[in-house]
Amino acid sequence: MFGKTMNVAQEMKKVDGEAIASIIDKNMTLTGEVLFQGKARIDGTITGDINGEHLILSETGKVIGDITVSSFNCYGSLEGNIKTNMLIARKSCSIQGKLEAGNLTVEPGACIQGEILAATPTQVFNPGEADDAIAATLITSSE
Repeated sequence: MFGKTMNVAQEMKKVDGEAIASIIDKNMTLTGEVLFQGKARIDGTITGDINGEHLILSETGKVIGDITVSSFNCYGSLEGNIKTNMLIARKSCSIQGKLEAGNLTVEPGACIQGEILAATPTQVFNPGEADDAIAATLITSSE
């Protein structure tokens, strides 16, 4: 999340400098819940909910499900709800669903259909806190 001294531009510069840890290729289709840490890029299709830190949905990417991340850079297509601290809706993106964002940037040409809510930092999901709970649940259920 944003530090008290870090503004949106500084946070984006930090995120842009991170290496992409996971890539879903344009020829891949996944069904189910996706959990990740760090930075991930989706070029393919995911049907299911996504929880993580920094997500890039490319122009060829499509998600059918809810997304809860710290930052979301959307070039592709989403049918579902979003909870994020920072969303950049690029001109090629299409979003259908409820959007909760602490900071929202919409480029001319972006298509957003649905409800848009301004979220305060306390309302926005912190994936780092939930990852431990999710991991504990997964470990418990796999035993």
